[in-house]
Amino acid sequence: MSAEAPLAITGGTGFVGKAVRRLAKENSITLRALARKVPEDAIGVDWVEGDLANNAALAKLADGASAIIHIAGLTNTPDPAQFDAVNVEGTANVIAAAKAAYVSRFIFVSSLSARKPDLSQYGASKARAEELVKASGLTWTIIRPPAVYGPHDIDMFELFRTAKWGIVPLPPGGTTSIIHVDDLARLVLALTPSVPAVNKHMFEPDDGREGGWSHKELGAAIGRAMRRRVFAPHLPRSVLESAAKLDRAFRGKKAKLTQDRVGYMCHPNWVARFDRQVPAEIWQPRLVDEEGLRATAQWYRDNNWL
Repeated sequence: MSAEAPLAITGGTGFVGKAVRRLAKENSITLRALARKVPEDAIGVDWVEGDLANNAALAKLADGASAIIHIAGLTNTPDPAQFDAVNVEGTANVIAAAKAAYVSRFIFVSSLSARKPDLSQYGASKARAEELVKASGLTWTIIRPPAVYGPHDIDMFELFRTAKWGIVPLPPGGTTSIIHVDDLARLVLALTPSVPAVNKHMFEPDDGREGGWSHKELGAAIGRAMRRRVFAPHLPRSVLESAAKLDRAFRGKKAKLTQDRVGYMCHPNWVARFDRQVPAEIWQPRLVDEEGLRATAQWYRDNNWL
């Protein structure tokens, strides 16, 4: 891919965006990335300073791009009204910039939570953003990842950290799919070419584990990745709601367990749908079974997170 036609991405400094940047660099792909604050150590990227509400920055991001990959979004906030401001209005702004710059290829990284918008305001905002993408007239592809984990993740990290002490607290019984961030990054880049197999399709990728992971299975696997036999109790919704109140009281705006998150954590089925798999000739996961969990635990150790 030539420097004259970069891939444009939002969310380049975030968890998924960092993985996309690493992979793009390995494959000599030219990137232009939006960031509220340009990182000093992130070289090799054409940075555009701004956010999803900055139309001038978005116009600069989209100008001459071969495709736009929209990753940026708000995943957690103590103020649920912010979900629409960032995830819905922000997506509308990125779409408008793409159309104004005549960039037709648009990849939107949504969330599996959009499948059940009644459970959380986060999921509802992602579902509304998806509808904007579908109605945009662009050549779109939507990715609905399940729980994403891997290096630099701060959400599932909490489970690895508690596993170190022999306990992995779980939500009520259920089943979930997961995906390693490196596999998700490979998928994002694999979808950038405009081909009929992916154009105007929605995909729900995962780690290839048929039927997903029961919460108990995942808790035990995280324990093995941490080289510990763990106690993995299911916590009832009432306990999680109380824990969310305590987290807000102690960590304020930095609270990770919010009432909104409790809403979708307690849903019993977050398994990627079989009929929304990515065509095998386009992408397949590489970090399957417990391999990705072991590699993630080792990364946490090597980087002194634990």
